[in-house]
Amino acid sequence: MSGGKQVGIVLVSHSGPVAESVAELARGLAAGGATAPVAAAGGTPAGGLGTSAELIAEAARSVDGGAGVAILVDLGSAVLTVKTMLAEGDELPDGSRLVDAPFLEGAVAAVVTASAGGDIAAVEAAASEAHEYHKV
Repeated sequence: MSGGKQVGIVLVSHSGPVAESVAELARGLAAGGATAPVAAAGGTPAGGLGTSAELIAEAARSVDGGAGVAILVDLGSAVLTVKTMLAEGDELPDGSRLVDAPFLEGAVAAVVTASAGGDIAAVEAAASEAHEYHKV
C-alpha cells in the first residue's frame, strides 16, 4: 500500500439490493480489521433494474483514495457502461479499472486483497484469479 492509500472497490449490478448484498458479504469475509472502501452501484437512480453511469461515477468517487478503483460488474450492459465511461475518461477517477472477474467471488478476493494493502494490480489479479475457483 503506497502512502497509506487503499484501492477502492465498486460493485456494479443491475440490481441495487444485489450490489449492496455482495458488498456486505465481501466486507464481512474480509473482516479482521478495517476493510478497503467498497461501494455498491446497483440499478437505476429510481431504484429499478438497470445500470446507471451516474451511480457508478458517484460510487467510484466515494471510494477513490488515490490508489486506484477496481470496478467489478455483473452482466453485459454493465460492462459496456463502464467501458464507455473509461473511454470517455472524465467520469471516473484516474486509476479506475474494469476488472474481468466473477462478480461475487471476484468481489471477495478484491476486497480481501485491497484490505491487506494490495495495490491496484494485485487487487485486479486476485479478483481475476477467481475465474479459477471450481465448485466440483
